[in-house]
Amino acid sequence: MNAVGRCLALYLSALVLEVQGTYRFYGYHPGRYADRPAARSSYLQNIQPAQNGLSAGGGSHCKSRPLDLVFIIDSSRSVRPAEFEKVKTFISDMVDTLEIGRDATRVAVVNYASTVQIEFLLKSHFNKADLKRAMSQIEPLSTGTMTGLAIKTAMEKVFTEESGARPRSTNISKVAIIVTDGRPQDGVEEVSATARAAQIEIYAIGVDRADLQSLRLMASQPLDDHVFYVETYGVIEKLTSKFRETLCGLDSCTLGHDCEQICVNSNTSYYCRCHEGYTLNEDRRTCLRVDGCAPGQDCEPVCTEREGLQVCSCPVGYVLNEDRRTCSRLDGCALGHDCEHICIDSRGSQRCRCRNGYFLNEDKKTCSQEARATVLQDPCKCEAQVAFQRKMQTVLQDLNSKLDEVTRKLQRLEAVPRRF
Repeated sequence: MNAVGRCLALYLSALVLEVQGTYRFYGYHPGRYADRPAARSSYLQNIQPAQNGLSAGGGSHCKSRPLDLVFIIDSSRSVRPAEFEKVKTFISDMVDTLEIGRDATRVAVVNYASTVQIEFLLKSHFNKADLKRAMSQIEPLSTGTMTGLAIKTAMEKVFTEESGARPRSTNISKVAIIVTDGRPQDGVEEVSATARAAQIEIYAIGVDRADLQSLRLMASQPLDDHVFYVETYGVIEKLTSKFRETLCGLDSCTLGHDCEQICVNSNTSYYCRCHEGYTLNEDRRTCLRVDGCAPGQDCEPVCTEREGLQVCSCPVGYVLNEDRRTCSRLDGCALGHDCEHICIDSRGSQRCRCRNGYFLNEDKKTCSQEARATVLQDPCKCEAQVAFQRKMQTVLQDLNSKLDEVTRKLQRLEAVPRRF
């Protein structure tokens, strides 16, 4: 029996129906019970727990396949706080069964009631510890049940490459798991059909008072494999093993591959990748070492190729900046100098200058004070000019005095009465 047959046999053995099961797991089969509109319990079944061989890493070729997985959880008022914690536990248990990572399964959570809140995106967390920590911090939103709006939000804002979803070329499945306990207050049929047409596989889990017809309108075909119902939130974690089986896939890389360096499992197929410093050739299998200094390198001055990577360096007189890409001119004085007075940077080198009153010695480093001669003569005849100015001031003062005296005499003459 080949690996595919062994995995299928394990899967079928896990679905064997028994009258007395270890726990109660409820699967909804609409076609089988369409003519029996009795109580929901009429189409509840006991299913044996999954075998250990189906768990990820259990030694089988059957392992959790890489997915872009989005949980869409109802936190309306009908979901009590303790019940909402059960949903969070279910998701955390699901995370434990999956291989989480950038190249494995990525997980996002959309929380909804009358409004929709994206708790975290597919690109937010790439390890289980961070995912579970983020899950523990989610709070219920209370009123309303806008399931259609939640599906639309997940499709348009979460299942996108900008939010961390892988492109279609990688053949990574997009899966949405909806958990709700009520009847949607908006339309779900059209938006669900649009999501399914966009290659999003939808699983619908109904709890307690959930509307089964709405679950059927949301879920992907076949409905037997995509619609589930549980009576209470207390047993929802029992669905973990069922989804572990459902999301099981063959690890194509372990079955043999022709990738030269790295094989990445992609559902029933695989694709090749290269180590850092290498690029995938056109045959999509082999790798070629990249010249780090090929066109497109971002070194500002000098690029040196080293083991396929680029190493930037700077010419003499420049220093590499913290971005390890660009250069700045080196200050020749900042790193130390031997100038006695003033150091001046000159394109990465240094030259010395002296303060006023000093001149640079022949060693171009030290300074000596300039000699000053005593002026014994008055070359500009400043003293003669001062004497002349003083003499002129005396003459002017005498003239002013005489003018004042003449003015007084004239005034006295004018004051004498005239006789005719």
